[in-house]
Amino acid sequence: MYEAPEAEDGVRVLVDRLWPRGVAKDAARLDEWCKDVAPSKELRTWYGHRAERYEEFAERYRAELAVSPAVEALERLRGCAEDGPLTLLTATKSVELSHVTVLAEVLGE
Repeated sequence: MYEAPEAEDGVRVLVDRLWPRGVAKDAARLDEWCKDVAPSKELRTWYGHRAERYEEFAERYRAELAVSPAVEALERLRGCAEDGPLTLLTATKSVELSHVTVLAEVLGE
């Protein structure tokens, strides 16, 4: 979310439940804010970006993505990806241990 947009980004979608600190909404340059595919507050709090909990976090998050309203939001995102490039935006600093990695895997399945 903090990097400058690039021409090849295609559709830019913020996939965090909370708005990123320090980013003005009118300057964000995104096409959609899709809160429905972000982990629940309870899951996010439990996980706390603790590497030793990542495997279980990913499993619990996949379960959240399998129910409404996440299912419908995933279908919308898949449609965007079929039409061209889709860039998932997040304020997470450690993307490899974040929900975005799991979300990208689920979208690719």
